[in-house]
Amino acid sequence: MVVVMEPGATGAHVDAVVERVRSAGGEAFVSRGVSRTIIGLVGDLDEFRALNLRSMAGVADVIRVSSPFKLVSLDNHPGRSTVVVGGSDRGVPIGPGTFTLIAGPCAVESAQQTFQAAEMAQAAGATLLRGGAFKPRTSPYDFQGLGERGLRILAEVREHTGLPIVTEVLDAHDVPLVARYADMLQVGTRNMHNYALLQAVGRAQLPVLLKRGMQATVEEWLTAAEYVAQRGNLDIVLCERGIRTFETSTRNTLDIAAVPVVQQLSHLPVMVDPSHSGGRRDLVLPLARAAIAVGADGILVDVHPAPEEALVDGAQALVGADLRELASAVRRFPPLVGRRPAERLAPAGAS
Repeated sequence: MVVVMEPGATGAHVDAVVERVRSAGGEAFVSRGVSRTIIGLVGDLDEFRALNLRSMAGVADVIRVSSPFKLVSLDNHPGRSTVVVGGSDRGVPIGPGTFTLIAGPCAVESAQQTFQAAEMAQAAGATLLRGGAFKPRTSPYDFQGLGERGLRILAEVREHTGLPIVTEVLDAHDVPLVARYADMLQVGTRNMHNYALLQAVGRAQLPVLLKRGMQATVEEWLTAAEYVAQRGNLDIVLCERGIRTFETSTRNTLDIAAVPVVQQLSHLPVMVDPSHSGGRRDLVLPLARAAIAVGADGILVDVHPAPEEALVDGAQALVGADLRELASAVRRFPPLVGRRPAERLAPAGAS
C-alpha cells in the first residue's frame, strides 16, 4: 500500500502520516521526487485501512499496489515523472516531452582527454557529461579508473563547460565521496543487484541513473529501483543498456521493447545506452535512432578524442563524422515524436 501526498504537502503532513502508520505497528518509507512525495507502507493491510489515512491533511490518495515495486509503479503516480539533474532551478530535465543526450568518455583517463571529450559532447548537443572515475572491469588487470583524481577532473570540466556530471559509484562506502563531486550517481549493470549500494545511493539524495543488469528481467530491474526509492529517493532514471543473450555479433542485445514495457509499468524516465549495447561505433547511430523512435527519454553515448588510444571501450566511442551524424539525429528526430532536445532550466523568476 502507498500513500500519495498532495504536491503542496508539508513536512508536518508527511510526519503525521508516518507517525500514524508506526503507531499501528507498520513501517513507512518516505520517498521524495521533484513534485511528489510517496509513502510506502509495510505491515498489516487491514490495520492500515482502519487508520483512514485518506482523510489526513496533505494526503491525495491511498492506493493498494500488488506489484513488488510499489513506489516506482505507475499505478500510484498521476503521470510519468521528470527527473532534474544539476539543481532544481538550473538543472537538466529527463522525462516526457524532452529528449536528453548524455555523452562523454567511458573512463576519465586524463584532464586533457576529459576536457576534449566534454567539448565534443557539448558540441553534439549533450547537456549532461558522463565519465567514469571508478571502472568495474571484467579483468582485474584492466584499467580500473583514476578514483578521486578522476572525480576532481570531472569537477574541473564541469566548472569549464557548465555540464552537470553523471558518474558511476561501485561501493556503498564510496557514495559520500562520489556524491561530493557528482550531480547524478550511476549504478552500473554489474551492480544492479548490489542492494547495499542501491540503498546507499537512495539515501544520498542525488538523482540516480540505474542501468539494467545484463541478465536481469524487467521486474528485477524495477525492483532494484524500488530499493533506491524505499530509502527516500524517487529521482531515478532507468537505462536499458543491452542484455546478455546467445547472440555474439553485438556486445549485448539491445532490448528495445523494454522501453515501452517499462513506461507502461513505471513512472520513471527510461533512457537507452546504444554504445554498450552495440559495442561498435557503426551501430551506435542506428540504435540511437531506434531509441528515439520507440519513445526513450534520452540516450547515453561514449565519445573520445582518440578512440584508438582509449583505455576503455574505444571501439564504441564516437568521434568525427559519426558524432556529427549523431548530433544531427538528436536535433532532427525527437520533434517527430513530440519531444524537444533537453536544455537547462531557466532560473526561477526568469522570463
